Amino acid sequence: MPRLPRIAVIGTGGTISGVGRDRLDFYEYGTSGRFMHVEELLAGVPELARVADIVPVRYKNVGSGSIGPSDWLALLDIIHRTVANDPSVAGIVVTHGTATLEETAYFLNLAVKIPTPVVVVGAMRPASSLGADGGLNLLNAVRVAASPQARGMGVMVVLNDEINAARDVTKTSNYRVQTFISRDFGILGYADADAVTFYRKPLRRTAPDTEFDVAGLTALPRVDIIPAYAGADSVLVDAVVAAGAKGIVSAGFPSGSPSPAQKDALSEAAASGIVVVQSSRSGSGRVIDDKVALRDAGFIAADSLTPQKARILLMLALTVTSKTDAIRRIFETY
Repeated sequence: MPRLPRIAVIGTGGTISGVGRDRLDFYEYGTSGRFMHVEELLAGVPELARVADIVPVRYKNVGSGSIGPSDWLALLDIIHRTVANDPSVAGIVVTHGTATLEETAYFLNLAVKIPTPVVVVGAMRPASSLGADGGLNLLNAVRVAASPQARGMGVMVVLNDEINAARDVTKTSNYRVQTFISRDFGILGYADADAVTFYRKPLRRTAPDTEFDVAGLTALPRVDIIPAYAGADSVLVDAVVAAGAKGIVSAGFPSGSPSPAQKDALSEAAASGIVVVQSSRSGSGRVIDDKVALRDAGFIAADSLTPQKARILLMLALTVTSKTDAIRRIFETY
């Protein structure tokens, strides 16, 4: 019998490991404070033994709203150490709550420095509920991480039988199981019952071939997101400048512009050396960098990145440079 691929599964908590009051608890389970450790989660899917030799790795047991940049750095270190200590590991799966799953996945997509496939997986229903989706999502994530075709695809997100690129995917619904969608560019492939199949490959640079090396860092530069809305003044911009932001992402009106008062304040911030990136709150489409208004204000266009992902790329870019032209090139590359 062929030897099964060795896959490490890192547990962070989230709905996929959540335990509610009963089988009809679909939304209050977070108040119980009960999350299964990764070993318990894996034990609930005995079919995993058919597809891989699983190595459980504990990290945290929290809702993903509690996961932030310090956790990204810690997870990155765990991934690197896991493979360094056991070179036979063929793939990494990170179980994660869905609220910030896309942010963790995109950070890893930019920062992982090993060619081992990394898949981030979650669930929309807790493990204790009727119709829980986590078990199958986890099984499929392991299958994808073990697939030879997964190499060179960057970090992936697997839910609902679909494989998405970390750069492109976003959560689009509060409760539906088909919530993770790559609106503009579509899925990478499927994890169907018979096979894992890929149909396209990301063209933007991905892990491990990136210029960001954050080994040894304990924090990332502060970058804040400022939402645009009708009548928005400069108060939020002034607040993040006073808080010491090194960068600001404007989640602007479609197709990418702040309110007039925000623009004045952001222009002052850019003139003072704070890097300003212009994104859009629309969730689809590019912000065009050649706009005269953006260039005159000293802003950088986020291209097709959502505000939350533009923030992550800017945080990492600021670990390399603070020069506007260099960061503009980074946004054109990733």
